[in-house]
Amino acid sequence: MQSPISALSRRDFLKLASYGILGLSLPDFSQDFHTQPFYSDLQGRVIDKSLWMYEEPSSKSKPVEMYWRDLIIPLTGAAISEDEEAYNRVWYEVDDGKGYVYSGSVQPVDALLNDPVSEVLPSGLLGEISVPFTDAHEEPDSDSEVAHRLYYETVHWITESVIGADGQTWYRLLDDKWELYYYIPGKHMRLIPEKELAPLSPDVPETEKLIEVKLPQQLVLAYESSRLVFAARAATGSQYRSGRWTTPTGQFITFYKRPTRHMAAGDIASNGFDLPGVPWVLYITKSGISFHGTYWHNDYGRPRSHGCINLTPQAAKWLYRWTVPSVKPGKPFAYEYFGTTVRVFG
Repeated sequence: MQSPISALSRRDFLKLASYGILGLSLPDFSQDFHTQPFYSDLQGRVIDKSLWMYEEPSSKSKPVEMYWRDLIIPLTGAAISEDEEAYNRVWYEVDDGKGYVYSGSVQPVDALLNDPVSEVLPSGLLGEISVPFTDAHEEPDSDSEVAHRLYYETVHWITESVIGADGQTWYRLLDDKWELYYYIPGKHMRLIPEKELAPLSPDVPETEKLIEVKLPQQLVLAYESSRLVFAARAATGSQYRSGRWTTPTGQFITFYKRPTRHMAAGDIASNGFDLPGVPWVLYITKSGISFHGTYWHNDYGRPRSHGCINLTPQAAKWLYRWTVPSVKPGKPFAYEYFGTTVRVFG
C-alpha cells in the first residue's frame, strides 16, 4: 500500500489540528469544531495535584480558586484561548461562567450508576468504571483496606459477583499484573456488551489499512485505501528527570492487543507509574510500546509519555476495534504474528 502522507494537505492538517485540540476522532470533516455543541451535563475530575481556576481562559488572567486532585467540578462550556502558539488552546468553563480551568488537567467524567448482575460467566465479564472514581477494596467491605483508586473509563475484568458486608452487590476484579483480586461496588461499573467491541470496517482488507503516527505534530492518522478515516491528537515519549523516554520510529504491526492492562514500573516518586485498568492497549513492540487510552492526563498535542502513544480512551477504543488481530469475547488478549501496519515518523 502506498503511503498517503503526501495526500495530507496543509489545509487538511490545519483542519485536523482544530479538531484534534481535544484529542477527538474525526468521523465527519464537514463539521467545524467551533460550532459543535458542548455537553452541558459533563463534570470534570481534577487530574493534577492542584489546579487554578482563572477569570479568563488564560493562565495570565486573575486566579480565582484553587482545586485539588480528584475534586469533581461542573463543566458548563468550553473556550479557546487567544494564545495561538499553544499546542492545546482548550479551556473548560466551570459552573456557568464562574471561571475557566485548563482542559489538559481535567478529565471529563460522568456519574452513571448501574444495576449489577448476580452471576458472572466463568470466562469473566469486561466492565468499565462509570463514575468519576471508586475505591477498590481488599474485601467486599468499605471498611477494608483500599488497594487502588479506579478512575472513569478504566477497564477491568470482573471474575465474580458477591454480596458485601453492606448487603449490596460487589464485583471481584482481577489485577492482571500481580494476579491479585479486589472488590468494588457493582453499581460503579458498566458491563461492556460484545457488540460494542465488534470489529470496525471488517470488509476492508487488512492490507488496505494503515496507521500513521506523526511525532512532530503529535498526530495519529488512520487510512483505508489511502482515504483518511480517523485522526486524533496524541502524547508520545518525552524527557523526564530520570531519563529520556522515546517513541521509536519505523514500521510496526499491532501484533498484541488487550482490552485492559495494569501498567506499573519504576519508582512512583521519580517518574515511575502504577496505573491499573489502562484501557484498549495495542502493543507494537515487544518492549511494551503501545497505543492505549489515558486517564491520568487530558493533555494531547505534546510529548509526555514513557514512550507509549497516549490517546483518549475513546480514540484508543476506536483503534482497538479497527485493527487486527481481534480479541475474542471473554479472552484477555490476542497475540499473533500479524497485525495492522503502523508507521511512526520522526
